[in-house]
Amino acid sequence: MDANIWLPAITAALAIIFFVLLMDQWLERRRAYQAVWALGILFFGIAVACEALAASSGWNEPIYLTWYLTGAVWTAGWLGLGNAFLLGRTRFGFAFALCLFFAGLFTFLTARADPAVYESATTTAMLYFLVALVLALAVSVETYFQNWRWPWMAFLGVAGATVLSLFLVLMANIPEPGYALDPATGVPTAELLPPEVRLLTPFMNVTGAFALILGAIFSAYVFMPKKRVLAYNIDPNQAGDQFLFNLLIAPVAIVVNFLVSLPGALVALFTGRINSRVPATLLIATGAFIPAVTDSLNRFGSTEWFQLGKLLSVLFLLAGFLVSTEIMSEIRVPFTHKVLWARRTETREATET
Repeated sequence: MDANIWLPAITAALAIIFFVLLMDQWLERRRAYQAVWALGILFFGIAVACEALAASSGWNEPIYLTWYLTGAVWTAGWLGLGNAFLLGRTRFGFAFALCLFFAGLFTFLTARADPAVYESATTTAMLYFLVALVLALAVSVETYFQNWRWPWMAFLGVAGATVLSLFLVLMANIPEPGYALDPATGVPTAELLPPEVRLLTPFMNVTGAFALILGAIFSAYVFMPKKRVLAYNIDPNQAGDQFLFNLLIAPVAIVVNFLVSLPGALVALFTGRINSRVPATLLIATGAFIPAVTDSLNRFGSTEWFQLGKLLSVLFLLAGFLVSTEIMSEIRVPFTHKVLWARRTETREATET
């Protein structure tokens, strides 16, 4: 059987299993991040299933549009939003606000970089940037005052972009044959879609991918044993200029403290004394990073890793969620209370927020 069929088919099957596990956990525990992640994984599974179906029977307009919406637009945004809800009671809101800002800026610059394609959507690109900026400011303010509603503001942005993209696609007049493929790689491209829809891709993907990767690393940093070589304080109960200074040096301090703490964290890992969130989130970060690499290789004509990268991505993501006792504390027969396996409880106390 052609690898372009069985690789995405296996990936889609794993994604659906993952979706079922997450929905089962959500029904049991009612944590918002589980439902949001489940939705993101479902979109991922549908997109990869479209690729398997197209490889076996050929592309057509419904498969093409479903693939583009679920995979190119929605998946990363919803997975990153799951991290926002998971870390909703920490200062990760500042990092998420930065993700929103860069997503809006990159969307605007994308339109400026290719005026031949986006000439009719320059106003739309500016509007997307302004929306991202307003959301980033709102999330930052809520995080500063420790009002932990900021994930719901992020939800409004991601859900709004999702609904808007669906509306724009349904209203679009797609020219024949209803899909477009890269002549060199055979991978579908977005050139037949309206520029307003295409600009939502960087808006969602930059926000989601950075939130997923940074959120995983931040979570690992919070729960790992640390050496604080560089001190910082982003508590709001300080003078404004001091807070801004600490906010600016915090990313540098976190990176330095993270790197110097790695040897001790590795010792704790191999001796079984580390919080399960640390290896779990690093696996998740790896799973989020792999598609970025393989998609980049695909754009340069190296397609041999394209489907394998997606399979590895879902395997790392699934492994990360299974390792974390907070997310997967037990495995049941889905949608029943019959427990097949349960893990010891683990005390979780954030050491850095």
